[in-house]
Amino acid sequence: MKTKVIALAVIAVAIIVSVIVATSAPAGLRVATTTSLYDTELWDALEPIFEQGYGVDLQITAKGTDMALELGQRGDVDVVTVHDPLQEAAFIASGYAVEAEGYGAERVPWAYNYFIIIGPEADPAGIRGLTPEEAFQRIQQMGEDDQGMVKFVSRGDDSGTHGKEKAVWESAGYNYTADIQGTGATAGWYIEAGSGMGATLNIANEKIAYTLTDKGTLLVYQGDLDLVSLADTGDILLNVYSVIICKNGSNPEMARNLVDFLRTPKIQALIAGFGVPEYGGPLFYPYDPAICQK
Repeated sequence: MKTKVIALAVIAVAIIVSVIVATSAPAGLRVATTTSLYDTELWDALEPIFEQGYGVDLQITAKGTDMALELGQRGDVDVVTVHDPLQEAAFIASGYAVEAEGYGAERVPWAYNYFIIIGPEADPAGIRGLTPEEAFQRIQQMGEDDQGMVKFVSRGDDSGTHGKEKAVWESAGYNYTADIQGTGATAGWYIEAGSGMGATLNIANEKIAYTLTDKGTLLVYQGDLDLVSLADTGDILLNVYSVIICKNGSNPEMARNLVDFLRTPKIQALIAGFGVPEYGGPLFYPYDPAICQK
């Protein structure tokens, strides 16, 4: 009888301990972020500050915008931080987002930088100093004329960067699916990497090719590249990062905390100075309504 009582007591204590551990462990917040924000290590700087401030385990997954939003649709993440306004608008219109309290919208911009067209120093297509549309036209024309000399490597992954690339091709007068993914790929000058920004930069470097990248990732990788910035001006190259709370997420309160956190003066100042000592300039710029709300 005594042995049975002791056994029951042990079980009771184990149950109590498990309940205490479960209730005291920090709740998790699942975030799907773009590879550019992750590869530049910006989230490495943000994560410990948020976790310490809110007592939460921040679980970050780096994906292209398309996949990040798909995770949000399924409820596999609570928040997405992405950079493709068209895909974001479709996500919101389909009812997958929650309006962020105090911001009057589901999509809350919090940082930005710019896209840049880079390529070999020799610049065989002659795009240096051109507008993005003119640069893409020259790459397409020279690629068709001499596939051996001119190549373009695309993310090819439905990421925000890939979405911007497609927008530039369309603005330059091309049907992206037919003229670029179709004819260009068949001719051999247009190559789809199907990978993140860092990997795409390495592939473009190996092939001595042109590509489109965001400024932040380029600064981080430029020491390992033989490619240089060739076309970097034009409104179409603006790259805005936004945070969206997912309706199907499981931690909406903490998700709202993350939105507020990213827009606090402390974090905005961190973003403004992030990367400056190492790379001589910021990888990202803090939120500016005059720019990010265009």
